[in-house]
Amino acid sequence: MRDPDRLVYFREDVGGLVFGGYERDPVPWSVRGVPADFNNRLLPPDWDRFLPLAEPAGRLVPAIVDAEVVRLVNGPEAFTPDGEFLLGETEVRGLHVAAGFCAHGIAGAGGVGKVAAERSRGRVVERATEVYATYYDVLYPNHERTSGRPLRVPAVVERHRALGAVFGEKAGWERVNWYASNEDPAHEHFRPSGWSGRNWSTAIVTEHLATRATAGLFDESSFSKLEVTGPGAADLLERCCANRVARGVGAVTYTQLLNTRAGIECDLTVTRQGNDRFFLVTGTAFGGHDESWLQRHVRDDEPVSIRDVTSSRACFALWGPAARAILSPLTGDDLGFGYMAARPITVADVPLWALRVTYVGELGWELYAAPDLALHLWDALVDAGTPHGLVPGGYRAIDSLRLEKGYRVWSSDITPDRDPLSAGLGFAVRTDKPGGFLGRDAVVRIAASPPSEVLCC
Repeated sequence: MRDPDRLVYFREDVGGLVFGGYERDPVPWSVRGVPADFNNRLLPPDWDRFLPLAEPAGRLVPAIVDAEVVRLVNGPEAFTPDGEFLLGETEVRGLHVAAGFCAHGIAGAGGVGKVAAERSRGRVVERATEVYATYYDVLYPNHERTSGRPLRVPAVVERHRALGAVFGEKAGWERVNWYASNEDPAHEHFRPSGWSGRNWSTAIVTEHLATRATAGLFDESSFSKLEVTGPGAADLLERCCANRVARGVGAVTYTQLLNTRAGIECDLTVTRQGNDRFFLVTGTAFGGHDESWLQRHVRDDEPVSIRDVTSSRACFALWGPAARAILSPLTGDDLGFGYMAARPITVADVPLWALRVTYVGELGWELYAAPDLALHLWDALVDAGTPHGLVPGGYRAIDSLRLEKGYRVWSSDITPDRDPLSAGLGFAVRTDKPGGFLGRDAVVRIAASPPSEVLCC
């Protein structure tokens, strides 16, 4: 039982009664840090502070007025400035906390437990064991962990397996590295020398060359996808993005999100799907990082929502010179919208968003559809593309193609220690946009004294 008017609560305890309450004038404790030896300890009883709670409690439950008092428990309780849990990823990527429950630990345990369980204790144990067991091994380039797999699989995984897919894993997702069915001994002379040639296949070359000559079809469903919605969505993104992203509906913008030193914290595309709706696509392993970065910059009471929608959107990338010839017969919608534009269209009876973007430098689209329609869409694209020489490809070919084009990858080519000008990304920065953006002043300072080195292809 609890009485919010009197600030008190009660519960039975081993044949007796426990009651307590909340003070209107609490005393801050250990402001400069909890003592190092304060483990499994309480504070001294303070009857004077408890009396203002005991009197109203006695009026509600008169029996306690004359009852024997066994013990007064006086312990510190931790509260966060906003009264909410400290739950999520820390500044150290991959390190998560669940703390600061503000006396609501029991009430929130079910939901927090569910969130923690979704991280799969069994998979964590398996992977941690493998990491230890192989810690001192010689690990060749592109080595793949094997424990705790498969965990997250794409909707068309059986189609991939039928083509002899060799899977890799990223952020729990099973992703096609290459298809064994595309292996060709004629490409063996391309094998990298030394260790780099161990985890490699001639299929990578087949898939790369087909994308340049005809078309490649890639399952990018693992790419992290965020929805930023609400009346404050445009303001938040304009404030955080170095490029201008709040443009017309259907505009796709490539941009970086910078820190105060102009270091690149995020590298992604932003598609405006409505006045108050934006669709962000970033790397498979960076969704949590990028979402957290945006959440940190949402102002108090700012009307904006940020959601990870990765699992609710399958994505197939159709790229190559023959992409238009393959896609056109499958839709009655106009495909004439230009590069870095997006439209809702229907392909083979599947409603989807088509983004005229590329990560390989060729003509083509990224097609985002509901996972339950993905199998039908994949089959239709393969059937339409086969006469044109379409070849399904994997992520190793994507990496090869994007390197050839000079497209960057956050965490390796560009990092928070690299500014967009030295990264060769000055074209994606708009220092003159109204209201500015986080890191603008640092970019202006850097531009006044150009960097001595610039990343280039």
